[in-house]
Amino acid sequence: MIRLNQVKLPLDHNEDALQQFVLTKLNITEQQLVNIHVFKRGYDARKKNQITLIYTLDITLIDVDEAALLADLSTDQNVRISPNTDYQYVASAPEDLEERPIVIGMGPCGLFVALILAQMGFKPIVLERGKSVHERAKDTFRFWRTSELNTESNVQFGEGGAGTFSDGKLYSQVKDPGFKGLKVKQEFVTAGAPAEIIYVSKPHIGTYKLVTMVEKMRRKIIELGGEIRFETRVEEINMEEQGEHKQVTGVTLHNGEVINSRYVVAAVGHSARDTFQMLHDKGVYMEAQSFSIGFRIEHKQEMIDQARFGINAGHPILGAADYKLVHHCKNGRSVYSFCMCPGGVVVAATSEEHAVVTNGMSQYSRSERNANSAIVVGISPEDFNNDPLQGVALQRKLERHAYVMGGSNYDAPAQMVGDFLAAGKGKPYENVEPSYKPNVKMTDLSEALPEFAIDAIREALPAFAKKIRGFDSKDAMLTGVETRTSSPVQIKRGADFQSLNTQGLYPGGEGAGYAGGILSAGIDGIKIAEAVALKMLADLTE
Repeated sequence: MIRLNQVKLPLDHNEDALQQFVLTKLNITEQQLVNIHVFKRGYDARKKNQITLIYTLDITLIDVDEAALLADLSTDQNVRISPNTDYQYVASAPEDLEERPIVIGMGPCGLFVALILAQMGFKPIVLERGKSVHERAKDTFRFWRTSELNTESNVQFGEGGAGTFSDGKLYSQVKDPGFKGLKVKQEFVTAGAPAEIIYVSKPHIGTYKLVTMVEKMRRKIIELGGEIRFETRVEEINMEEQGEHKQVTGVTLHNGEVINSRYVVAAVGHSARDTFQMLHDKGVYMEAQSFSIGFRIEHKQEMIDQARFGINAGHPILGAADYKLVHHCKNGRSVYSFCMCPGGVVVAATSEEHAVVTNGMSQYSRSERNANSAIVVGISPEDFNNDPLQGVALQRKLERHAYVMGGSNYDAPAQMVGDFLAAGKGKPYENVEPSYKPNVKMTDLSEALPEFAIDAIREALPAFAKKIRGFDSKDAMLTGVETRTSSPVQIKRGADFQSLNTQGLYPGGEGAGYAGGILSAGIDGIKIAEAVALKMLADLTE
């Protein structure tokens, strides 16, 4: 096949425009053209009233000397041979394999570790402290309605991980030369995701679809011999000293049960603070990692659509508009938008009692009235003397203070942007109704974050308005606090994906500091599964 990159056509091009472009570009006849496969479709909206679609196409030909054709077009960098994107399993487990790998956590990383290991025949044991995704969803929605928090079953903990209650974004900036991201998306489509996630440049799924997909993927793991235990918290990862390193020997569960294994994957998520503490106490090497703190901002979605797409707002191909913003402040900090949820809602995302944490969530339709995004300020390890657990302490301090500011009942503190910029007191909301549940308390958000963060956000909002008109409008809504953009720690690992000083421990995903979203976590899970499988086979031959 021949791949054509950077195929640019108008937003409302005719149905046969792609075919005409291919025929002209390759100088072939209709009879020689067998198929046009859209590998990727994005858009360029920099000129909002003249939006361009950008395709990557794979072309199947007949009666064409492809080598000669490529030679003729060798100076055109956008014409190349199509790469092989088929996923290749790296190993196959022997039938008499007795030892089984353990996967702690069933977020996107742990889910794909378990799935790939199961597909290769290694029959993993998955230990998830939270509930199954269906039961977890009931607990989460109950919390939003009644403020009754289950600390083991919520937005952060449970089957599917934190990404289940999000926009379900499936795009990432990680380098993926092996097309493992495509394997992630293909498995999602098999489990019921819309087929378009394979080729659109900014695919998303939405919470309700994710719930049913995760259930189907769980059933596949079990059918392939895997074992999944819910409401099973790992109390300790067991280790023994072996010279300069430690060797994992298994895990001890909250009920005292011990499961032996020399292969343990820690895919615990960015909110598993007790697990971070346990690993730190046992001497597993970790470092402080940058993360961010800030607020959620809400605007009317129609305003964002008009600002981004102009006369093309509402076009079915474009859908609800998103944005990505960054501003470098005078005080040396950077402020940026994060986890933008078009047509979504702000949700309560705490996993600890007496704390308020915000996050964003959208359904597949992205049809809610508001757009929301985190507006956050970067925190570096130097802010807490590179102590790997001081980032956790800062997050917890801000979350507990937000709980008090909101009225000590899980309502969130909120303020209109106009009042925030003018350093005014909280007034009743006006045009943009806050979507956070259980509720919000209008107050002075300048008390919610450190002074450097407040100063930076106040500088950034008017700067963002130069890119998106109306972004700093007085009736836009800020809700606090957003603290869990990423893990504050990184559990360091080597090229073999094992902990630097603990053999048999495979840290992965967002919690270990190696991913930043559903897709990148899934990719990391595939890489870890491959590393575990190869190591298990190598150990069998020793």
